[in-house]
Amino acid sequence: MRILVIEDDALLGDAIQAGLKQSGYAVDWMKDGVSADQALSTEAYAAAVLDLGLPRMSGLEVLQRLRSRNTPIPVLILTAMDTVEDRIKGLDAGADDYLVKPFDMGELAARLRALIRRASGKPAPALQVAGVEMEPAAHRVLYRNSAIELPAKEFAVLHALMLNAGRVLSRTQIEEQLYAWGEEVESNAVEVYIHHLRRKLFPELIETIRGVGYLIPNDKNV
Repeated sequence: MRILVIEDDALLGDAIQAGLKQSGYAVDWMKDGVSADQALSTEAYAAAVLDLGLPRMSGLEVLQRLRSRNTPIPVLILTAMDTVEDRIKGLDAGADDYLVKPFDMGELAARLRALIRRASGKPAPALQVAGVEMEPAAHRVLYRNSAIELPAKEFAVLHALMLNAGRVLSRTQIEEQLYAWGEEVESNAVEVYIHHLRRKLFPELIETIRGVGYLIPNDKNV
């Protein structure tokens, strides 16, 4: 999953980016409100982590502009502004969650997982499709109760497809969730990951919809 972090503090932003990458996310990092607004208007993200005290454009204005475009991306406000009034303003402006600094990195990652699950219509902490069970928090995949070891990118592809079971994802949509800005994308990377997943799980799990993309059907029988 691809996350946008919007934080002007260099040390904190770097720590958040590193921590989320360790949790398996692809992370873009913007340091001011104008750059964040541009990124949110042009790129696809699973969620955003938003500071309120930003240069060039406040975090609250970034959020208001995002919601004025009817963009449904989950937004977690991460800020030192900790009064009840601050929280009310942030939530009423369209935030989905509010976390006050200082914070625990594990809690931030858990809150993001919850927001992404709810946005995908799958609130349960584990995903289950066609005999495959995924626990994103533990980075664990089971098939017929046997653990399947998956590298980070293969796990991310499977996660995206299971979150969107019943919906076709194009190669571009999958790539957008795998790679942050500046990361090199090989032309056939998605195809390779899909091939490995079919081999490690079972060939019929992921369908290829020619000219469109890839699909795990909701009603897939094992």
